[in-house]
Amino acid sequence: MSSLSLLGSTGSIGVQTLDVVRAEPDAWDVVALGAGRSVAQLVDQAREFRPEVVVVGDENRVPEVREALPGVAVACGPAALAEAAAMGEVVVNGVVGFAGLPVTLAALEAGRRLALANKESLIAAGPVVQRARATPGAELLPVDSEHCAVHQCLRANDAFTEPAGMDRVQRIVLTASGGPFRGRTAEELADVTVEHALTHPTWSMGPKITVDSSTLMNKGLEVIEADELFGVGYDRIEVVIHPQSVIHSMVEYTDGATIAQLSLPDMRLCIGYALAYPDRIATPFGRIDWAELRRLDFEPPDTEAFPCLALAYAAGRMGETAPALLNAANEVAVGAFLEERIAWNSIPKILEKVLAGHDGTEADSLEAVMEVDERARATAEHIVDRHEFRT
Repeated sequence: MSSLSLLGSTGSIGVQTLDVVRAEPDAWDVVALGAGRSVAQLVDQAREFRPEVVVVGDENRVPEVREALPGVAVACGPAALAEAAAMGEVVVNGVVGFAGLPVTLAALEAGRRLALANKESLIAAGPVVQRARATPGAELLPVDSEHCAVHQCLRANDAFTEPAGMDRVQRIVLTASGGPFRGRTAEELADVTVEHALTHPTWSMGPKITVDSSTLMNKGLEVIEADELFGVGYDRIEVVIHPQSVIHSMVEYTDGATIAQLSLPDMRLCIGYALAYPDRIATPFGRIDWAELRRLDFEPPDTEAFPCLALAYAAGRMGETAPALLNAANEVAVGAFLEERIAWNSIPKILEKVLAGHDGTEADSLEAVMEVDERARATAEHIVDRHEFRT
């Protein structure tokens, strides 16, 4: 049995991770749980799984959590979250947004296996995270369905173990559902509401990532993440729209063979893969009924109606702190849209303006990345407050 730290336990990834633990009760012992605002849910989880430590985001809620969980250590704040990450042999980072970066670094620098669902860690601070990955014992397994699929396709062809394995990769193809607005033109997207954007056709996710899926920014961020994870370069990473979300991504090899990973949409498969690697769990999450599967469709992404994808490629190619700049501006813009302070189609306009201000700052330290993140957020907030791109 391996010890498990689960940070972001009340979010979508966290809840589904606990589903995997329930399905495989002899595999993992939950030693730490951490969450931000959903204190009641966190307490319920702690009562069921009895961790050693619980971390809450709101200092004012600590007394009630301590009262509800006698015998469990209760801590608060980002530093405590990072300390909890180092407790488990396996760490799941399900924290949303840039706030998950300290968890990523703490887990890797402690030489733990990190099941990473927080893509912003790699996107905003790729060079910093890469150095932490070099820590003896550290291991990073992606939880995103697309990168988990790519990992499986590469692993199945010995790309990680043979000296020239990655040289045989012609391209990585990331699939995208297309989100709730697939097929609409830019003109038809002018009056999108928050309710519309939060209605995803195939996946159940949190509000921020669901909005990112609607703009295709989620896929753009995944392109940057794929480059950081697999190092093939942006010219060998492509995106294709696949509305059924059954093929989760593909790897094409130099001889023309394409290897794909297929399953029904179920994040628990990806979580279980990351937790059990190099083994596999025994619970068949996402199993396909081949008698029922009728068709698999593909189409190119529409970067005119969904310009966020092209902006992500541009930021990735700029490198250094440009992805951090883009990520921070996107978090602010999506938050403003969810609060109905800006229109949906204002999101890429804000990102483009903030990205245009990239000054080439190098991502040579965590401090440099955090400074760029803070500056980008302030710039994006200023644009939102001035209502420059309200429609």
